[in-house]
Amino acid sequence: MNARTEPAPAGSDAIARPPLVRELLLVAGLFLVYKLGRQLATGHTGEAFHNAHRVWDLERAVHLPGEGAVQSLLLHGDVLVHIANTYYAAVHFPATAAFLVWLYLRRPAHYVWARRVLAAVTAAALALHLLFPLAPPRMLAATGLVDTARVYGPSVYGAPATDSLSNQFAAMPSLHFGWALMVAVGLIAATRSRWRWLWLLHPLLTLLVIVGTANHYWLDAIVAAGLLGLALAAILPQTSSGGTPLSLRSPHRTATTAGRAQGRLVPVQTQAEVRAEEQVPAGAGR
Repeated sequence: MNARTEPAPAGSDAIARPPLVRELLLVAGLFLVYKLGRQLATGHTGEAFHNAHRVWDLERAVHLPGEGAVQSLLLHGDVLVHIANTYYAAVHFPATAAFLVWLYLRRPAHYVWARRVLAAVTAAALALHLLFPLAPPRMLAATGLVDTARVYGPSVYGAPATDSLSNQFAAMPSLHFGWALMVAVGLIAATRSRWRWLWLLHPLLTLLVIVGTANHYWLDAIVAAGLLGLALAAILPQTSSGGTPLSLRSPHRTATTAGRAQGRLVPVQTQAEVRAEEQVPAGAGR
């Protein structure tokens, strides 16, 4: 029987990387647009506090767990709350930047779609910040929560009236949580280790930190997760040939994959050969 061999598929590392300078300029440009956009959302103090009361009342109406329950765990000791504040201040941007750099260098097949998803989520968040300014729970007296960063340090924010570097009324959605969740999703998609699901600890820890330090409401994280889900549904990972990257496929073993795993090429029948075999009467000699 004539047969052809199936060539081993090219790995994700065979995908051409986008030009480095272009990517650096693009990511830097997106960051600057985001920072400038946040500044446009400042100056809506009254509306931000009005929305904060609405969010707080809605959470109680739908019986979401109180943010205070998480904060009480952090306040058992100064060391724990200080670690949480440090995590909030120091992990957000470096972890996301390291994620993109690693994908660019080691998993270029996943880099472009991951960067597009992050850009889409960030753009949607910026639009929501403009449309729905929201004071964080640490500013709302009705919550009874402590501004842990101000009391225990370190803090990335100054007094709201004089802070010109950040918009403190942009609590919803939480990009801390949205970016952390995307980092976990991207690393799970780009790796095949049996331990890769442990990356979900990053967004879980981030969620506990942003709520426990009173920087975000539960709904801020829920909305961020929803935006990420929409972005992932719209921006599917693809290879240069338009298909799904190999590492995203189900890792089940077939006859051909088992053969490749043993370092040999498995013959693959052509369609003509398959049709010829189907026409052979049952019981006929071969």
